[in-house]
Amino acid sequence: MTKFDLAISYTWIYDIEFVQLIEKIFQKNGLSTYLIHEENIEEVINLLKNRRLVFTAYLDRASDEDPAFEPITQILAKRKCYIINPHFKVKKVIKKSYMHKKLEMKNFSLPKTIILPPYDKDNSLKITEDEILKLSNPFIIKPGVYSGGGEGVVKNATSITQIQTERMKSHSEEYLLQEKIFPKSLEGRRAWFRVFWAFNKVIPAWWNDLTHIYFPVTKEQMKKHHLQPLSRITKKIARLTGMDYFSTEIALTKKNRFILIDYVNDQCDMRLKSIHPDGVPDSIVVQFIEQMKQKVLALKK
Repeated sequence: MTKFDLAISYTWIYDIEFVQLIEKIFQKNGLSTYLIHEENIEEVINLLKNRRLVFTAYLDRASDEDPAFEPITQILAKRKCYIINPHFKVKKVIKKSYMHKKLEMKNFSLPKTIILPPYDKDNSLKITEDEILKLSNPFIIKPGVYSGGGEGVVKNATSITQIQTERMKSHSEEYLLQEKIFPKSLEGRRAWFRVFWAFNKVIPAWWNDLTHIYFPVTKEQMKKHHLQPLSRITKKIARLTGMDYFSTEIALTKKNRFILIDYVNDQCDMRLKSIHPDGVPDSIVVQFIEQMKQKVLALKK
C-alpha cells in the first residue's frame, strides 16, 4: 500500500500550471502529491479498489466535467480520505435559485430577482413586461446552475422575447431575472470584487466584470475604502455552505451598499495572471495553495 498526502484530478488544460504550482509548494514542504488524469484513471480506480493506494486528501477538479472520474470520489468517500468540497455540499450551493432563497432568508443584500421554472416544466411566462422592467432596464438573464465566466448570462436584456430565447437554450434549467447592478468607482476602478474563501481565509481581489481583469486588494485599500464587509459577507457564506473553498462576486454601489452578485463558484478558475492576462494574480493563487497545504498538514496530525 502506498500513501500520498494529496491527490489531484483535473481535465482542463488550463489547470496544468495551477496543479504544477500545488505540487511544487507541497513537495517543497515535504508533502507528497499524486496526479489523476485521463491517461491513468482506470489504473487509479483499480489500485484504490484493491487498497493499494491511499490518499490523505483529494482535490477533485475533474468529475464535474467527466463522469469517468466519479468512481474515485465514491471509493474515497468510504475511506479515511478528506474530500475537498464533497459533492453532497457542492450540488446544492451551485444552484443559484436555491442559494438565492437561502441567502435571502439570512438577510444578505441581493439583486432584485425573479426565479423562473425550467422551460421543460412550464414554457409559459406568467409575468408582464412591466413587472420585469421593475427590476431595472436593462436587466440580467442568468441560468440557474451553469454560468462559469459569465457564459450564458445576458447582461443587457430588455424584453420578454429575450427571456424565452434564453430559457429554450438550456430548457431543463431554472432561470433568474435580476436587477442590473452598477458599481461605484474607487481609484479609477469599478468597485466590483471577486472574493476567494480558501480553507478558512478570505482573499479579496478587484475584479472588473467587464474585462475580467484582477488585481489584489491591499490592506491599505481595505482600510481606506472601508471594504471590511467583503470579509464579513464571505465568512457568512462559508458558514452557511460549509465549503472548503469557493469564490463569490460582490459589488459596492454608489449608495455604498455591498451587493452579493454571484453567490458561490465552487471550481474557481485558477489560471495564473503571469501567464494569462485575465488570470488570478499569482500571489492570490499562492495564498490559496498555502491555505490548502495547512489544511492537509492538519489532517496528518
